[in-house]
Amino acid sequence: MNNLKTEILYGFHPVFEALKARRRNFFEIYISKNKISEQVEKLLAIAGLRKISVKKLQSSQLKYLTKTDLHHGIGAKVSLYPFVGLNDIVDKPRHSDINQLFLLLDNVVDPHNLGSIIRTALCVGVDGVIITKDRSALPTPTVSKVSAGALEHVNVIRVTNIVNTIKILKNKGFWIFGMDKNADKDVFSCDFSGSLGIVIGGEGKGIRSLVKKQCDILISIPQIEKINSLNASVAAAVVMYEVFRQKK
Repeated sequence: MNNLKTEILYGFHPVFEALKARRRNFFEIYISKNKISEQVEKLLAIAGLRKISVKKLQSSQLKYLTKTDLHHGIGAKVSLYPFVGLNDIVDKPRHSDINQLFLLLDNVVDPHNLGSIIRTALCVGVDGVIITKDRSALPTPTVSKVSAGALEHVNVIRVTNIVNTIKILKNKGFWIFGMDKNADKDVFSCDFSGSLGIVIGGEGKGIRSLVKKQCDILISIPQIEKINSLNASVAAAVVMYEVFRQKK
């Protein structure tokens, strides 16, 4: 008996990108009977080559399967998202002049924030997004949808203890920057050369004090008003693109 756990991806981009990434097992693809667009035809051609079963359903049946109205006429029964091990990336052979960038998410519990962060992470070439086993949003179909399928290509690493993970990275020569709205040093005055880990705090609370103590440098994003800080995904995007700009 096959005991492999499955979930239902929904939306064109998550299903299409998961097919392209070839990191998940596909068991069935579901399409709405009245949603056969040119895009879907392209997807079905790939499914045909891979010999993946395709079922045509009513829109109401798709809504029942995906548990959402946001399926846009397509869904797929797939294996769960495949996490990656930290050492698999950090210890991967690479040229000496190639530096790595990891995002460490401390208490980011909103799946929409996680999806947005992952979408930007793919755009700038982040090597891995590190989340915790507890108090963290997980890479669910909702996250794949919010990320427009970027999740299917990004390395997400799930760790038990983020403090220990920071220590591992520091022992391997990484500089760890923590985002803190009260920090005196701002992102645009930092030197982001070398291999980096950037810690992004959760919604409302920011980085926990234990985690903050492990950071080499705390940095902030300049704002005219200090009343409200940027949300996690926007803050992450600002710092990721500053790192990207400097490395380019």
